[in-house]
Amino acid sequence: MRRKNVNDYLAFIAVAREQSFTKAAAQLGVSQSALSYTIRTLESHLGLRLLTRTTRSVSVTEAGEQLLNRIGPHFDEIESEIAALSSMRDKPAGTVRINAVEHAAETILWPKLSPLLLDYPDINIEIISEYGLKDIVAERYDAGVRLGEQIDMDMISIPLAANFCFAVVAAPAYFQDKPQPVTPYDLSKHSCIKLRLPTHGGFYVWEFSKEGNELKVRIEGRGAFSSISMMRQAALDGLGIAYLPKDIVDTAIADGRLIQILADWCPPRPAYHLYYPSRRQHSPAFSLVLEALRYRRA
Repeated sequence: MRRKNVNDYLAFIAVAREQSFTKAAAQLGVSQSALSYTIRTLESHLGLRLLTRTTRSVSVTEAGEQLLNRIGPHFDEIESEIAALSSMRDKPAGTVRINAVEHAAETILWPKLSPLLLDYPDINIEIISEYGLKDIVAERYDAGVRLGEQIDMDMISIPLAANFCFAVVAAPAYFQDKPQPVTPYDLSKHSCIKLRLPTHGGFYVWEFSKEGNELKVRIEGRGAFSSISMMRQAALDGLGIAYLPKDIVDTAIADGRLIQILADWCPPRPAYHLYYPSRRQHSPAFSLVLEALRYRRA
């Protein structure tokens, strides 16, 4: 590979992974026109079309896919090793990207990482909250956060908190003319507040367990949201029954704004874990994030 072409290949990798000239140009700090010229030059040099462009999308050709799979991991390894050299600096620097569910991001990640950002001004943190399970390697996250039971065996994981419970709750007004459910089966007679999942347009299935009897209940209702904070507010407003992490409704249960039901069907669930690839060389910034998030039992 000629030295002057290294940046051309980096430009191709960025466009291929982002599937967008706009996003890749912003990532590389160049103009879209300059980036487009670079890709055309690379294609001319190789004598192959690497990308298919339309007015609305960019996709990788078969040749482009083969090139990306061959050279992409090597550039990633180089980038990782260079980042590791920053351990020689007095101030760790760089960006750490974490994919997490909303509840963990709000109650665990941000409270623990905000002091770190204040102490280390050269470290940047990106927390992307969503409920779909992501391939953190393919999507270039440094780590992800999910319940311990959802993590692949080939990942390193560390617990972030103690086990926690879900709570089934509704406002007193909702039960004024309805009997309270006694078992999860009774939920079929009620309006429940649904959590929309990004994958395949489905809804979160409520999970229950009692004396070894495990149930998964598909609920119906008039309200559906992609945020648990909105679900909590809908429950407070009397729209129906919600299934939420207990810590975010404890105060409302204590002051009577919400009524908890089916508590005997909601045992503790496995704790949230931070997980990341075992083969990655940790940057000093990522090591500090790991240390800040590590769960320490009282």
